[in-house]
Amino acid sequence: MKLVTWNTQWCRGLDGIVSVQRIVDGARAMADFDVLCVQEIAQGYAGMPGAPGDQPAELQALLPGFQLFFGAAVDEFDAQGTRQRFGNLIATRLPVLQVQHHALPCPADAGVRSMPRMCTVVTVRDPLIGPLRVMTTHLEYYSKVQRMAQARALRQLHIEACGHAAEPPLYDTSRSPFQNKVHTPHAILCGDFNLGAEEPEYAVMQAPFGLDTGTPTRCLQDAWPLANRVAPHAPTFRLFDRTYGPEPVACDFAFVSDGLAPRVERVDVDLATQASDHQPVLLVLG
Repeated sequence: MKLVTWNTQWCRGLDGIVSVQRIVDGARAMADFDVLCVQEIAQGYAGMPGAPGDQPAELQALLPGFQLFFGAAVDEFDAQGTRQRFGNLIATRLPVLQVQHHALPCPADAGVRSMPRMCTVVTVRDPLIGPLRVMTTHLEYYSKVQRMAQARALRQLHIEACGHAAEPPLYDTSRSPFQNKVHTPHAILCGDFNLGAEEPEYAVMQAPFGLDTGTPTRCLQDAWPLANRVAPHAPTFRLFDRTYGPEPVACDFAFVSDGLAPRVERVDVDLATQASDHQPVLLVLG
């Protein structure tokens, strides 16, 4: 399975040009991906720099054979009644079993700029792995209070999913909304976390947990060291544009559940593209 995750900055390159085509081409240059997770996708925000259009529709047109799932963390209307949405999108050519959109916590942080955040989860069926939850998110940039709350919530989402997999709900064949769901402990959590590996939120998301079912202790694991051993994280932000800080940093990650850790074959970063202010990340599972 090949997955590319990329904060696209509403598909705006460092040249100021908004191009959805360039993002898709850049992702395809990394791999013939099965799953594409993109953050900062816009719809209805014509006043933003570069005047982005209906980017979910543009992506759908550029990805024939893929199903697309847009999770709008922000969903609002301007003074003229135009609907405006901004968030994350997952595109996949794998069979889809379930889709969930989880609003992440946004505790008050007076005087600090922020916007709503969410995690989109698409459960797919991989031919080798079976059911697998693909989770993508974009955590708060300015508010550390909110970012920590969101990191804890992501871990809790994974804990809950593992709990359902270990202790499924009542068997139900009613063909109603109560009917059986697919539950799996296998998960990839990827996106722009707006934090470095040295920050406490990074450790929080990987903190081990145990279930009350006698199952072994589990955790999410950053896939980069699994594939690259002791090599430092390749930078994914501020590589070319230092508007937000003096040095390049890694803040875009792919975490995997315990059962997927032995399957991690590659984690690469495209260090050349300038199609966004972030660099895309490729995860390959065997």
